[in-house]
Amino acid sequence: MKQLAAELIKHLWNGTVIPAHPLALNEDRTIDEYHQRLLTQYYIASGAGGIAVAVHSTQFEIRDPEIDLFETVLKWASEEVEKVGLHRPFVKIAGICGPTEQAVQEAYTAIQYGYDIGLLSMGGLQDWTESAILERVREVAAIIPVFGFYLQPSVGGRIFSYTFWSEFVKIENVVAIKCASFNRYQTLDVMRALANSGRHDKIAMYTGNDDNIVNDLMTTYRFPVGDEQVSLDFKGGLLGHWAVWTNKAVSLLEEIKEHKKNPQNQTANSLLSKAIVITDSNAAFFDSAHSFHGCIPGIHEVLRRQGLMKGIWCLNPNEALSPGQKEEIDRVYRDYPELNDDVFVADFLHKNHHL
Repeated sequence: MKQLAAELIKHLWNGTVIPAHPLALNEDRTIDEYHQRLLTQYYIASGAGGIAVAVHSTQFEIRDPEIDLFETVLKWASEEVEKVGLHRPFVKIAGICGPTEQAVQEAYTAIQYGYDIGLLSMGGLQDWTESAILERVREVAAIIPVFGFYLQPSVGGRIFSYTFWSEFVKIENVVAIKCASFNRYQTLDVMRALANSGRHDKIAMYTGNDDNIVNDLMTTYRFPVGDEQVSLDFKGGLLGHWAVWTNKAVSLLEEIKEHKKNPQNQTANSLLSKAIVITDSNAAFFDSAHSFHGCIPGIHEVLRRQGLMKGIWCLNPNEALSPGQKEEIDRVYRDYPELNDDVFVADFLHKNHHL
């Protein structure tokens, strides 16, 4: 059983920005190696504290036998991290999905390429019982540290009971949970289950609720457990939204951390107002108007505009911007210029790649 290094446990608990890594393609839908590696370099340069590769944003089709890019994306991202020789903690997270046999194989592949944690998707297992899914988690956790993942139903996830999460958080080698339920009630289930588990100091909570990023990071959850109050909070985020404008996301998280150390009404009001404009920009990127159909092309469109991708092509030709989505991205660029990191990206490209 691979264990997470003490330095990385501390790193997760300190709270960090973890972008969900996209997939850069050429027009013929072959992988674009130059821009794929460039994206990893951008996340490192932005100050992110890790990357999550082969996850939803990297497109699940990378696992299809005729496409076969799962190992490639893991390998290239890992090589870029190693090449930099970072003198700070940086966590490499590999997406793991599928039935137990596939998930176990992907866990071994992740270890082979130097990944620290597996982000274990529960998507695509709609007909499985909760107990069968928990057994699958145990098998994967016996190989690699697990980052749990509550994925919203509209993009392939499912709703789990409070009892499920109560059992989930007891599993040894679960080191973190990403809550991406996009639902306050379901988020609360996970937090309450962890608070009551006696293991609230063993599992770091990360927001994946791209619709509620700032509020999640600012909130302290308090639950009565026996004779005491247990307090929990989201330490950082593992987010598709943070695959773009990443340098500003790093600044945002630092601002929130400072506020939590020294709460002031003025700062809180400013951050809560910022929360709304970030959610508004996420609605444009993730295409909430069309049930998130254009969420991956929306991320690609921002990266294309910045010069970090050549185009917005996806492995599935039916995945494209929805009607009006481009105009919505235009609008949030125009209305909230303080959110983008275009100047940082232009400087990064000039310094490193002379594009």
